[in-house]
This record gives sequence, structure tokens and C-alpha cells, in this order.
Amino acid sequence: MADTKREIERKYEGPPAGGDAPLPDLTGVPGVSGVIDKGVAELDATYYDTADQRLATASLTLRRRTGGDDAGWHLKLPVSEGVRDEIRAPLSDTVPEDLTALVRSRIREAELVPVVRLRSARDIRHLVDASGDLLAEVSVDRVRAERLSGGEDTGRGTGTGTVEWTEIEVELADDGDPAFLDKVEKKLRKAGVNRSSSPSKLARALAETAPRRKKRGEAGPEPGNGTQPTPVSAGDHVLAYLRAQRDAIIELDPAVRRDVYDSVHRMRVATRRLRSAFRSYGKVLDRTVTDPIGDELKWLAAELGVGRDQEVLTERLTTALDDLPPTLVMGPVHTRLSTWAGARGSGSRQRLLAVLDGQRYLDLLTALDALLADPPLLKAASKAPEKEIAKAVRKDFTKVSDLIGQALDLPPGVDRDLAMHEARKKAKRTRYAAEAATPALGEPAADLVKSMKSLQTLLGDHQDSVMAREALRELAGLAYAAGESSFTYGVLHGREEQRAAAAEAALPGEWESIAGQGGV
Repeated sequence: MADTKREIERKYEGPPAGGDAPLPDLTGVPGVSGVIDKGVAELDATYYDTADQRLATASLTLRRRTGGDDAGWHLKLPVSEGVRDEIRAPLSDTVPEDLTALVRSRIREAELVPVVRLRSARDIRHLVDASGDLLAEVSVDRVRAERLSGGEDTGRGTGTGTVEWTEIEVELADDGDPAFLDKVEKKLRKAGVNRSSSPSKLARALAETAPRRKKRGEAGPEPGNGTQPTPVSAGDHVLAYLRAQRDAIIELDPAVRRDVYDSVHRMRVATRRLRSAFRSYGKVLDRTVTDPIGDELKWLAAELGVGRDQEVLTERLTTALDDLPPTLVMGPVHTRLSTWAGARGSGSRQRLLAVLDGQRYLDLLTALDALLADPPLLKAASKAPEKEIAKAVRKDFTKVSDLIGQALDLPPGVDRDLAMHEARKKAKRTRYAAEAATPALGEPAADLVKSMKSLQTLLGDHQDSVMAREALRELAGLAYAAGESSFTYGVLHGREEQRAAAAEAALPGEWESIAGQGGV
């Protein structure tokens, strides 16, 4: 089984390979009481990637390493600058399935092959405080990198497939204060030691052993250099928004598989944003091409929602139950709720993982890639965004207005509940359309995003109350059939009715305020 370690570190340039790399006296760093020499470790790591280096392009590293105290397979996922999550798996001859799954959204059907071998002599020192607790590990690494594929005897800058260098690495102790690294860096800078220009050893090895270009401009961009031109036309802006959502799905895939907090919700939102943009900007992109992809995005959003919706509903009911005075809780209500939630959520996690490992999901990602590589642009795509994008947003805003009016004209009840739910979905679509429009339209679109988010929250709380009341009726029936009191479920049902009524009462004022802003 793989486990995870949060890695916070900084890398610094050392002297040329083979030269001395003396460190300054780090006992002068505030908080450091001692520097303990831990000896030299011989490390041997083979890095894996696809032939076209998809992992390196995404700043991911996958390696098999022997030597040191953490021999095994390591997958490093970027979190922020200088911060990565290292997923570890036991040593084996082939890439562990757990780690392959975590990069599947990147590699798809491609094979993982050895690309670089790094052999390092790591001279290790521990910085400890007055209690002897570890603050950080400082190492001087003498590295020899050998290209294993894609660069035989054509290394740029060296003329060979090998390169050597020395670097200094400072890694914060587990649960340490990142500010401590600033103190160490200040001491290193005073000694003339500067930050490395490469984010990782692998990035440096790939850059310095890359094949020479036979002709200027023959090769494509370097890994990680995937910048897009500044959007100009309406089509440019829509495609930039779609590209960001496609990237979000791919980047969130490992987090969803690892069950990272809020990752399922964020991926689901990205799928909805894509689908909404297809519909809102149907004059920019040909819907005969985007509609089938939109259907697949709807499927993925539904699969992502199987467990997520149940979690949200259970949390709402649990919070409401905890807020009741003990005198109003009659019978084993907490146990009944817990059993019901467990039964409803059973298997949802395994089902979602099966979806992410399935061919249908991979085909959807490939379809999104193809769409962005060769977008089905219509005539309107070449027009100025101030005109075409604004027109699309205003059209969505008008639909929200009509649905709100219909809901307010209906008496309280099922029909009004349905109308408010439809208005909520349209408000969400208008919000996403305004998000895509913000880079082009500026403050008016940004203000509309805020307004639609506020309206969406109000209507969402109303819909959550509708779903909660349905669940409470189901729970009351189960309790009654088991000979338990259903009184508490009735109390909670009544409170949910009050919350829904409050949302309905607030809607006219909320909408009047939004309508007065005039949209974009």
C-alpha cells in the first residue's frame, strides 16, 4: 500500500561537480542548537515517464530508488512552490498499480518507460533544536545523471547523454514551520549560496541531456512551458475557459483517487463549468460537436455526485439533529441516521474509482483534448468578445429572470419547489458564463458572478431543504416500521419547512437587488 508524505524543501546551487561544497556554520541559524553529521548515503534512482514526457511537463516525478532509508517507489505531486506530496510504495520490479492509477489522467494509454537514472552521493546533516528535535535535513548531493531514453549521445550542453553537478537541499522536518527555511536561506545567501534554477533534479537532468535540435525551432516547447497566447477574439476567451476546466479535471484526478478533502466537489464543478460553457456559447462552438461531449460530462458529474450528494445531505441532517434540545430527541435517532447514511453511501467510493479507471472516462479526456486541439469554431468566434460574449451572458441572464418570475407566481408547494430548482440550475449556468466572460468584460461580469453566486446559494439552500425533507420522511417511515418514535423526524421536518419558507420569502428582495444591477 502507498503512503503519503508532505515534502517542503528548497534547492540551492553547489560548486562544480567534484569540487568542495562546504556549508556555512548553520548553528548560527536562529533556533538551531546543533548540526549532526549523519554520514553519506549512496542513492540510485531511475525515473519513469512516457516517451513524450507527459509527467515532466506537468511537474510530476515518478522514480524507483534504492539506498537511503526510504528505498522504494516515489511519486511526487506538486502542491505549491517548494511543496510536494510524495506518495510512496514498496520496492518492486515494476511500477506499482497504485501509482500508475494516480498518473492515469496524464499518461492515458501510454507506456511508462525509464528516462533518466540519477546516482547521488548524499552528505547528510540534521539541524536540531535545544531539545534535540529535528528542524530540517540539509544535504550536499553530488549527482550523476544518465539519459536512458530519448537523448542518446546528444545531450545539449554536454555533448553526451550524461551530466554531473552538485546541489544543496534543505528539507523541513515533518510538521515544521516553513518560516524556518527562510532563516536557513538567509544564512546560506550570506555565504554566497543561491537558489537552484531547476525545480528538481529530474528537470535539470532532462534539460541538460536533452537531444540537440538539428534545426532551429525543430523541437517543441520545453517541459512545463505550456503557456497560451493572450485571448483576443470571442473564441479565444471561450477556449481559454474550457482549457482551464479541462486542466482542472486532469489535475484533480490524483486528489480524487486519494480522497483529498473537497477534491470530488471541485472536479464536479469543473465538469459542470465545461458543460455550461458549451451550452452558453453555442454561437461560438458548434454544438453538434460539443453536445455529445457535454452528455459525457453530465455522466461524469453524476458519478462524482453519487457519494458527494449523500455526504452533504447527511451533514445537514446531522447538524440539524445536534442543534435540537435533548428533550426533543426521542428514540435512537443518531443511530438510525448513521445506519441509513452508511447504507446509502456504501460502495460509492469503489464505484467512483472504477469510473476513473474505466475506458469511458479516458475517452472523455481524449475527446476534450481533441476539441481543444482542433476546436469547432463558428463564425461568431472571430468577433470581438465585448459583443459576442456579452450577448451570450445576457441571454442566460434573461432565462434566469423568466424562471424566477415563474417561481414567484406559483403558490408554495411542489410546483414552486421545482421552479426554484430550475432557476437555481440556470443561475449556476449564468454564473459560469459570466466567469468565462470576466477576462473580456471586466468588472460588470465579475459583479454578475457574485450576484449569481448569492442567488445560487439562496436557491441551493431551498433545494437542500427539499431533499432533507424527503430524507426525513424516509427515515420516519423506517423508524415507524421498527417500532421507534418518529417524533424527532417530524420536528426536523418542520424546521426544514421553516428554512424553505425563509428562502422563498427572501427571494423577491434578492432578485430585485440583482435585477437592478442590469447584468452585463
